[in-house]
Amino acid sequence: MHHSKYDVIIIGGSFSGLSAAMALGRSMRSVLVIDSGRPCNRQTPATHNVITLDGEKPGNIILAAKKQVLLYDTVFLINDEAKSARQEGPDFVVTTASGQSQKARKLIITSGIKDIMPDIEGFTECWGISILHCPYCHGYEVINKKTGILSIDEMAFDFTKMISHWTKHLTLFTNGKSPLSEKQKEVLKDRNIKVVESELLSIHHEDGYVKTVNFKDDSTLSLEALYTRLPFEQNSGIPEALGCKINDDGYIEIDEFQRTSISGLYAAGDNTTPFRSVSAAMASGNMAGAFVNKELIEEDF
Repeated sequence: MHHSKYDVIIIGGSFSGLSAAMALGRSMRSVLVIDSGRPCNRQTPATHNVITLDGEKPGNIILAAKKQVLLYDTVFLINDEAKSARQEGPDFVVTTASGQSQKARKLIITSGIKDIMPDIEGFTECWGISILHCPYCHGYEVINKKTGILSIDEMAFDFTKMISHWTKHLTLFTNGKSPLSEKQKEVLKDRNIKVVESELLSIHHEDGYVKTVNFKDDSTLSLEALYTRLPFEQNSGIPEALGCKINDDGYIEIDEFQRTSISGLYAAGDNTTPFRSVSAAMASGNMAGAFVNKELIEEDF
């Protein structure tokens, strides 16, 4: 490696981390990006709702981004996994899976989140392809297709209302007893939105594209798309181990400058917000890079 100490280490080299690296590279900062190469959208066939990149494969965007970011000669990237980090005075020391230790004045965590898959056969293979979390990212491609919503909590009604804008062929699966109030049930019935309380057993698909859902009571339903919001955990245990405040929803708490509750430690991207999109991740990484640079200037002036 080229430095005994970097200005900044960035954990996570996807949309947010690479945006931060570019802002810092353009500020002549020595930066090390540590990336394990497993982004949460790795199964997603196309990126949408990002101008100039609409329909592009996420992996291709990342490859192009890495190439551009690494043109800045103070930016370095290693394919490794950040395993732990500790504070050493004002600095941060990050240790990777391969046993390297790297030191930096500032740390930006852009490691994303990990979706927790339900125990439904075939689900994981369809995630990001025909099982979707966001209508803005993927809704246009399944307009008016036979669509299901899997939602088992008090958000079920609002989520269904939202998705009904994109398709009129809609069924809500509550995977057990429905959380809906009588009034909500009436409203959905008036709009021809079926509610199915049977428990899901498996999803029959072809290459990740849903064909039918099968229930534990032996009934089946043909389907082309399914929306759901999965529970998640932080991809990296490092923020919590360093003492970062995590909010009730499971996101790292940040201020408007992307700062966490720990001095010198910043976070950006999907690990900080429910607004989970490529453009939002890019923007937050860009901000984090700029604010970290400003903090370094203030300290050194």
